[in-house]
Order: sequence, then C-alpha cells, then structure tokens
Amino acid sequence: MGMIKVDKRVAELAAVLDVLCPMYLLVSATGHIQRVGPTMQKLRAELSLEGQRFLEVFEMQRPRDVTTMQQLMFKAGLKLHLRLRDRPESGFKGILVPLRDGGAVVNLSFGISIVDGVRDYALTSADFSATDLAVEMLYLIEAKSAAMEASRTLNLRLQGAMIAAEEQAFTDTLTGLKNRRAMDHVLARLLDARANFAMMHLDLDYFKAVNDTLGHAAGDHVLQRVARILVDETRAEDTVARVGGDEFVLLFNRLTDAVRLEEVALRLISQLEIPISFNDQICKISGSIGTVIAAQDSDLSAEQLLEAADVALYASKHKGRACHTFFHPDLGKMGEGENGR
Repeated sequence: MGMIKVDKRVAELAAVLDVLCPMYLLVSATGHIQRVGPTMQKLRAELSLEGQRFLEVFEMQRPRDVTTMQQLMFKAGLKLHLRLRDRPESGFKGILVPLRDGGAVVNLSFGISIVDGVRDYALTSADFSATDLAVEMLYLIEAKSAAMEASRTLNLRLQGAMIAAEEQAFTDTLTGLKNRRAMDHVLARLLDARANFAMMHLDLDYFKAVNDTLGHAAGDHVLQRVARILVDETRAEDTVARVGGDEFVLLFNRLTDAVRLEEVALRLISQLEIPISFNDQICKISGSIGTVIAAQDSDLSAEQLLEAADVALYASKHKGRACHTFFHPDLGKMGEGENGR
C-alpha cells in the first residue's frame, strides 16, 4: 500500500516537472533514475533511461570528486557540470534539489551550448518550458538566421546587379564588344604593369557608303558581322573594343612578334573583304589597320600609343586602304580626313 502512495506521489511530481522543467530527472536515494522529463528522454529516444543508475548515464565533470549518490547529495544547490557518457557526449549544466524520501530532482539545461543541442537533437520551442529563457534565445537565433539569410540573398542580388551594371558600362550594346571605356581601362592596366603588348587600330573602309545607300540597319548588321570576325580571329585573352562608329582597337597582351601580328592583320583584312549580305543586298567594305608595339621599357603614355596607332592607320589609308602598317617614328600623318573612311 505504501509503495502505491510513493508511485502516486512520484507521478504527481513528474506531471508538474514535465511542464515546468522538461529536462529533469527524478533520482531515488539509491541513485536510480525513476522518471525522465520528455525533453531529456528525447535526447536518447532509443533508450529507456528509467531504472539506470544516474552516475552510469552521466559523467560528472565538476565537481570532480563525485563518484557516489551520497557524495552527489552533498552538492545540493551547487551548479553541476555533466555530460552523457555515450555519444553524442552532450554537455549540460544542472542543479540538484533533495526530496524528503532521500531522492532528488536533477534539473538540466544546455547552457550556452543550446544552439548545438537544438541542432544535434532537432529540438523546438515546444521542448522547453514556456518561461525558459532558452525559448527566447531560440527565437533570437531563428530571427538572426533569417536576417542573415535575407542579408546574404540581398548581397548576392546587389553583387549580381553591380556586376551586370559594370558589364553594361564596359560593353558596346550593338556589337557586344568592349567599349572605349573598357579599352582605356585595359590599356591603363597594361601600362601600369609595364607589359609587352601590341595595339591595332582598325578602321572600316567604305562603311559610310553602306550607311548612305542601304541605311543604318544595314550598317548595324555590318558592324555586328565585323565584331564576330574580330573575335574569331583573336585570342580569348585579347581585348577587342569598338571605340567609334566604325573604329576598333585590338590589344594583344604578351604578343609583340611582328610576323605574327602581320599574319593577324592580314587575316582580318582578308575576312573583311568578303561581301556581307543584308536583305538581298550586298555590303562591301574593307579594313585598314595600323599597329604599334609597346615594349616594357617604353615610356609611351596611353595617349601617345593611341596617336601612334592612328598615324600607322592613316599610313595604311594613304597606301590605298585594305592594308596594314606598323608604326615607326618616321611616319607622318597622311590622308587625314579622307572621304569614305
């Protein structure tokens, strides 16, 4: 009869503790676990903790001198540091409150390790007492995580928008080539690095006649075709830019061999002389090219290099167009302002 009263008392106490502190354990005077709070049991859902010895389930880390239930009872009211002996070896903070029958209530918490505990055991706010500050911490963590995710998403969008805007600022919208701004940027970078490179200035011959006779739509079509030719005949590391209506600049990093540059220029001229069809009409153009080679020991500025390439280009125009000329100091400006350029 007495045992029934004890069981009833334990059951009533457990019902209260289940709500107030769901990570508790009721321990008998002999050190056996009598009842386990619902959250505590969730940490070892596959095991039955009831009936096991408390000090065989938990390892005392502080105080270190506790090896028996009797010694543990003398630590009533002190902060306990424990951890589960099997894996995962979760750590807890705890406090022991003695009962009149010689047993005790041990209430546990994750302490500052609550984030790890929630992650490891998939706990939610329902696993904690409604008045437990851990619940508020969980809300704060969730809010912080949501805010950080929103911030990360926004940053990615902003970065994408910045990249797109920068790409648009450096791109010629008609041809998809780099524009004058991009060319200036690359040229400045090459000069700052004192790199060996070559610059080609290409101008279309007879392009004005295409615009005047067939219209600007035909002219746009020709420019797009020219852009494809320039890209196809150059390397991925080269810079191809449209710097004016029918003017293009090509920068060849680490390419200063005159023979190879001549071959590139002649291929471009050959491709540009192939007639381009547009709406059953034939567009005929050619290209004149001037090239300047910049060695790392050169002190030429960007403006001087562009002027030198322009001088070489006009020499090609003067020679009859559809040809290529390397810059050398003896060249003078020739044929400036030619018709049909």
